[in-house]
Amino acid sequence: MSTIDASVKQDLREAAKRLQTLRGSLDLDLKLEIIANYEEKMSAPDFWDDNEKAQKIIGELNAVKSVVEQFQALTSEQEDLEAMLEILEEESDEAMEAEFAASVKQLVSKVDSFELQLLLNQPYDKANAILELHPGAGGTESQDWAQMLYRMYTRWAEKRGFKVEVLDYLPGDEAGIKSVTIMVRGHNAYGYLKAEKGVHRLVRISPFDASGRRHTSFVSCDVVPEIPDDLEVEIRPEDLKVDTYRSSGAGGQHINKTESAVRITHIPTGIVVACQTERSQIQNRDRAMKMLQSKLYEMKIQEQQKELAAIRGEQMDIAWGSQIRSYVFHPYSMVKDHRTNVETGNVQAVMDGEIDAFIDGYLRSQIQKPVE
Repeated sequence: MSTIDASVKQDLREAAKRLQTLRGSLDLDLKLEIIANYEEKMSAPDFWDDNEKAQKIIGELNAVKSVVEQFQALTSEQEDLEAMLEILEEESDEAMEAEFAASVKQLVSKVDSFELQLLLNQPYDKANAILELHPGAGGTESQDWAQMLYRMYTRWAEKRGFKVEVLDYLPGDEAGIKSVTIMVRGHNAYGYLKAEKGVHRLVRISPFDASGRRHTSFVSCDVVPEIPDDLEVEIRPEDLKVDTYRSSGAGGQHINKTESAVRITHIPTGIVVACQTERSQIQNRDRAMKMLQSKLYEMKIQEQQKELAAIRGEQMDIAWGSQIRSYVFHPYSMVKDHRTNVETGNVQAVMDGEIDAFIDGYLRSQIQKPVE
């Protein structure tokens, strides 16, 4: 009689379901066609005539093959464990059961890693991230909330070993900040932080209200990737309004105090970018232009997503102003993501940068479910 723990069997069943889901999102047949097509190109006599093009094809082939081979290896491992389970259910073997339990645990861990790899496999996921925070209506209370979120993201980035650079900082009149733009530098920074794009809602007893009343505040978070220099986004000079101003903010010696800060408005779209961290006006203008390119590129991608959603008949709200998460300090403690229902009662840990559970939940929710 088998003595395998029921939870181990359940873990194996769950791993099998997750692999089935991944098969649907991977479109394995299409990837096998792509591999065959690349290999046919590589067998051509003139393949190496254009070395740069050849290297690009090899890189793309290796990337697709890596995903397919990893998936096939995981599927094979899962099938072997299913066969092993059948044997153990017919005849008990203590040593074999221990090996089975350990192997199932390893499989679950491998599937976790593979899923995350796939989740961060979109264009520019590996890029640095440009993150902006803008308080909603509410004056000092909302501006203080923006300051709290700025600290939260800074703490999160530091824990991951990412570098944070303040590009623009406008302090609040009494407390907090009116707006802040930061660059988060690190591998997959955009891939992770794209999950934070939207409106963040705070409910608490305001420290700025002498009557001790409960207040609700909103801060919008915008995140775009830092696009590479070789990606061109057409921007006409006549579409730009450029203003210069004196730098200000909580940067100390790191923020230049001369009349070198630059604000650029893209008139057709209304997009505004600003930079005040460099020493010269020319340098700040160059940084601001890169930020504008990133935002215009992101807008183009969003338009394509909307068109695709319309074709598919999907009701998807990809507006950057949609509320994504609530942080409740009073009358109880809870942080809840409205897209995934991931929640925690440890508000302080979240404000200290522990937001990986929300990011992970969002990224995993993006995996397409297989067609029934």
